[in-house]
Amino acid sequence: MSEVEEILKRYKKRDKFVRRYNILNPWTYKGEQEKETSLIKWIKTCSILPLENKKLLEIGCGTGANLLQLIRLGFDPENLFGNELIEDRYNIARSRLPEKLKLYYGNALDVNFEGKFDIVFQSMVFSSILDEKFKSSLAERMWRMVNNGGGILWYDFIYNNPSNRDVKGIPFKKVKEYFPEGQIRKWKITLAPPVSRLVTNLHPSLYSVFNNFPFLRTHILCWIHKK
Repeated sequence: MSEVEEILKRYKKRDKFVRRYNILNPWTYKGEQEKETSLIKWIKTCSILPLENKKLLEIGCGTGANLLQLIRLGFDPENLFGNELIEDRYNIARSRLPEKLKLYYGNALDVNFEGKFDIVFQSMVFSSILDEKFKSSLAERMWRMVNNGGGILWYDFIYNNPSNRDVKGIPFKKVKEYFPEGQIRKWKITLAPPVSRLVTNLHPSLYSVFNNFPFLRTHILCWIHKK
């Protein structure tokens, strides 16, 4: 069975946990609020402005939530592009997103993307790929698609989850191996989901209290600049 087939199989198993990630859950919306704050910091400190003319491609865009967030932050839908491997998620994204935002369906290693981009974004994709050769090939393709002066925007978790063998954490040293020519700036964010679910059920404000301890943060947001 190919890695793509394995990915599809693993994602199908996740369907029973979909309610866990509902944005109405306090652990979900608190994490999303923190990530959005970090994206604003990235925009303001990494020379991303102006947003309107930046071309951005998201690899593994899911149902379109990140792209909608980027539109809200100021990106022009006409300059946003998404790619999704899973047909059901692609169809949902297509129904939610503006028509002038172009979506590509299929394996990102095979899709014929048009031109290059100022930003290529991946969020929680690499941790869902277990085949190292596939990850390296995808990283190489992403890097080739970036314009000089642009970069890779990366968000993923860095630790293995002992209760879930269908994902694998991507430590920072691996990010550096995937993009050896990049100049990397990183932020460690996102309260560990098991902790977040526990404490926000008591009160949502506890997310910020526990997130003050860096050792409880499990994800990194990286800007990998290409000269």
